[in-house]
Amino acid sequence: MSYMYNSTVPAPTPSTPRTVSQGAEKPNGRITAPALRRGLDILELFLEHNDGLRVPEITERLGIPRASVHELVGTLAERGYLQAVSEPPSRFVLGVRAFQLGGAYERELDLAALGRESARRIAAECGETVQIVVRDGRYVVYIVKVDSTHSIRLVSDVGSRLPSYCTAGGKALLAALPAEEIDLLFPDDEALKPMTANSISTRERLFAELDLTRKRGWSEENSESNENVACVSAPVYDRSGKCVAAMSISIPTLRLDDSKKADYIDLVVKGAAELSTNLGWLSTR
Repeated sequence: MSYMYNSTVPAPTPSTPRTVSQGAEKPNGRITAPALRRGLDILELFLEHNDGLRVPEITERLGIPRASVHELVGTLAERGYLQAVSEPPSRFVLGVRAFQLGGAYERELDLAALGRESARRIAAECGETVQIVVRDGRYVVYIVKVDSTHSIRLVSDVGSRLPSYCTAGGKALLAALPAEEIDLLFPDDEALKPMTANSISTRERLFAELDLTRKRGWSEENSESNENVACVSAPVYDRSGKCVAAMSISIPTLRLDDSKKADYIDLVVKGAAELSTNLGWLSTR
């Protein structure tokens, strides 16, 4: 019997209403369109893992009138951004237009396409799950994943978000930031919510690990986002020398030992350097 480990963040419970976007004032004093903001709020609900949402669920999650939700959902469905997949009361999922937008974004983002090729080569050498992440505030978002060839492997999805300080890739990205920016992201220990007993939960430990990451050029995670998974990661740079992503190798802890870990570190550093070169980075080291 094999086990597949899930590393995704649990979605908020439907009973916890999300704060709906109202009109927001711009620097020039103008108010943004509330209907547009509400429509985007609805679409962003589908970033969470679910089997589709009905109008009453959307109403409860966002705390806006059901009549408004009906109108907005109808418009989104008419334009192809949502699609009804059941008889009334309909359950809605993302429509083809949303995927077309995602595809257009990916075509413009060389990082995803080039990263996928580099990740495949590294995964072929190590047989483990290789992923590429980018930072989104305090979180990392997985933009590339190449699965392990083993039956026991990490379960995660492209588009998943995890707290950056709980992942090797996130630590690699945070280590590239100035201390002032890290202070803004994590002003106190309360900002460091642990996912497991091993997660970073204090600023003191966070700064110590980021300092170590800078010194050795790679980062690691030991059962910090998932009790059954370890991970090593290295930063990826673009042509300007900016750290834009991180490549990681994730390994079930039952398969990891010191000799293999050293090999994985060498591989992920090599893979991240290869991707950086393909993005136009000229190493001065």
